[in-house]
Amino acid sequence: MWKSIGELNSEDYVKAGLSLEEAKGFQKVVTDVISRTKGDDPRDQWKALVDECVLKPWHPHPLHQLLYYSIYSNWDASIHGPPLYWFPSLSLSKSTNLGRLMETHGPRLLGASYKNPLESFELFRRFSVEHPEVYWSIVIDELSLKFHTPPRCILDKSKPEGTWLPDAVLNTAECCLIPSSRSQREDDSLAVVWREEGFDDSPVNQMTFKELRQRVMLVANAISGSFATGDTIAIDMTMTVDAVIIYLAIIFAGCVVVSIADSFAAKEIATRLKISKAKGIFTQDHVLRGGRRYPLYSRVVEAAPSKIIVLPASGTELRVQASVDQFGFSKLGEPKAIPWTQLSPIRSACDGWAHFDVKVGNTYCWPTNLGWVMGPTLIFSCFLTGTTLALYHGSPLGHGFGKFDVGVTILGTVPSLVKTWKRTNCMEGLNWTKIKYFATTGEASNVDDVLWLSSKAYYKPVIEVCGGTELASSYIIGSPLQPQAFGAFSTPTMATRIIIFDENGVPYPEDQPCTGEVGLFPQHLGATDRLLNADHEEVYFKGMPMYKETRLRRHGDILKRTVGGYFTVQGRADDTMNLGGIKTSSIEIERVCDQADECISETAAVSITPPNGGPELLAIFTVLKEGFKKQSEEELKKKFSRAIQKDLNPLFKVSFVKIVAEFQRTASNKLLRRVLRDQMNQEIRSLRSRI
Repeated sequence: MWKSIGELNSEDYVKAGLSLEEAKGFQKVVTDVISRTKGDDPRDQWKALVDECVLKPWHPHPLHQLLYYSIYSNWDASIHGPPLYWFPSLSLSKSTNLGRLMETHGPRLLGASYKNPLESFELFRRFSVEHPEVYWSIVIDELSLKFHTPPRCILDKSKPEGTWLPDAVLNTAECCLIPSSRSQREDDSLAVVWREEGFDDSPVNQMTFKELRQRVMLVANAISGSFATGDTIAIDMTMTVDAVIIYLAIIFAGCVVVSIADSFAAKEIATRLKISKAKGIFTQDHVLRGGRRYPLYSRVVEAAPSKIIVLPASGTELRVQASVDQFGFSKLGEPKAIPWTQLSPIRSACDGWAHFDVKVGNTYCWPTNLGWVMGPTLIFSCFLTGTTLALYHGSPLGHGFGKFDVGVTILGTVPSLVKTWKRTNCMEGLNWTKIKYFATTGEASNVDDVLWLSSKAYYKPVIEVCGGTELASSYIIGSPLQPQAFGAFSTPTMATRIIIFDENGVPYPEDQPCTGEVGLFPQHLGATDRLLNADHEEVYFKGMPMYKETRLRRHGDILKRTVGGYFTVQGRADDTMNLGGIKTSSIEIERVCDQADECISETAAVSITPPNGGPELLAIFTVLKEGFKKQSEEELKKKFSRAIQKDLNPLFKVSFVKIVAEFQRTASNKLLRRVLRDQMNQEIRSLRSRI
């Protein structure tokens, strides 16, 4: 239980890591700042501390925890919504992409209702939902797009999902490379900066847009000599500058690119090559990461493609060995082959433009992979807006990545990566204060982890992102025009309408706090309208409820809308469990268990159906922090049960606890609860067979 901010004394600050002399001075500063705030609203108190930079990035994390949790110690989220930690300023809001657009078009589109980008954000977002063709016509005009044949309209509404930019002809790779007066991108503008792992004290490598265009066209010409227009070509490489060039070159040459994660085994590579009917594949001999070499070419050879173009992991010479699709995951284990069209990159770039403020002058880094949606999204978000792409050729888990001193202003992450940085303290002593925005996606964020991350840049916002390959981007997100709460989404993406409905398919009122499955309106620019190896209608629409004569599109998330209109993801619809007749989600339980003991690094909750039937049983898998006293599974079982019964539901009981070294994850870093569930079921069956 945290003390209130007024109860803290110098001894508390000493326990948080300050010397006694520092603690006395710090206490005086905190008291002075708090005393100048009007009233006793914790949000005003926290904002005042952040505005005056009382907490420094180099202060020990326990000190940041102490102030944040003490200020909000008596906060009732059920009445006030989630506690806020970042508040946009009116002056800076007008310089953002979306704020500038609103200042220009808001008075005309909204009339006298328009005030300014902060007060009118939600009004303008709703306008974008009701008049998507108007919104997209304005935003698309902001991108570096060159149409060979312009669209006859923005949206043809002759079918439920609509047809976007009908009859338009363009090549998005070409659009990524040409100079653009609209985005103020010139030939000598920086396109890519990168550094090799192990050369962290060497100068940063740089490539201008002119140099990037020349390299892409060179590779595209080589591709045209070996493949025909329309051929499908795969790429299975780490996210290096060469991989980016090859990815764009395949599109530039008029071929279809298939992204495959470099972590996949030969069987998984072969499956993707077969589904996509790839005529060839680009790869590299090894993956270099963390000072080690991992074979990649041998796995690709085992997958038996007809033609392989292989690069050395270090160097740029292409060697040919004789001989846009993306992949998600289905329940049955076979990947969903999700084809992207030219609309998909446009959607990716527009959402980055609106929600991350990507533009000329910014440098955008997100350690990712071309086999995950964030890889292509990062490429198009940068190059269609003129933002500089920052790459690190190696592992993002160590000090070398954080020292990547290229002036990164937007840094994307995944929660497990942040957790590792925080646990290992590997970013100690680095200066991240140039960062304007953080971003995170892949799974639910731990509040304390994003508190740590945000504190490294004087509490810049951590934009939460949730979407998927089939949407080409996100459907809920944060915005630099709204206050932000740790681990929460502040808004649906622009021009996106969502409906939350109960287990009977009945929609909740759109302004009411609630928890249920989310449905999307089908007119979503960039969303798929077909799958290569499954029935698109069955996967995304069958069994979904109607809303005002419109069949909603399935996404599969359980979403909680809080007081104040924020959102948290409660897990997947198929991760919902029934404990004692009460439905709950894995993520809801994990959030409580993560705080049950200081030795806990992370947890995963799954429900187990007993072999002979009966109520579902709760099993908790846990990874422990290094350096803490190891506890038995029975001790943790008691602590988890107490925490869940106190903070979630007194009727819930933990039946099994399993300590593991790490969690198995997908290539996009999503936790494989299904694998854990199968593992626990197997152990139960084995135990019963010995009785």
